[in-house]
Amino acid sequence: MARSTTKGPFIHPSLFKKVAALRLSGKLAMIIQTYSRKSLIVPDFVGITFGVYNGKKFIPVLVTEDMVGHKFGEFSPTRTYLGHGADKKKK
Repeated sequence: MARSTTKGPFIHPSLFKKVAALRLSGKLAMIIQTYSRKSLIVPDFVGITFGVYNGKKFIPVLVTEDMVGHKFGEFSPTRTYLGHGADKKKK
């Protein structure tokens, strides 16, 4: 079920503060590390690199215009597919 439109999009408050401080400093090459995979990507985040935590390490995600409206968790996979066990037996 989607989030209510009356509530608006969810963006972690500390994440939004970090982006605002980064925009004021002008150092857009820095990586902002975040654990908030459920935060929505808004147009203010375009051009900034985020380190999204996947449970083991921070995955760098450069936000582009196509990513607006999606969540950070979509771009940081949590599972690594190593193939099926039957395929290894054939080799």
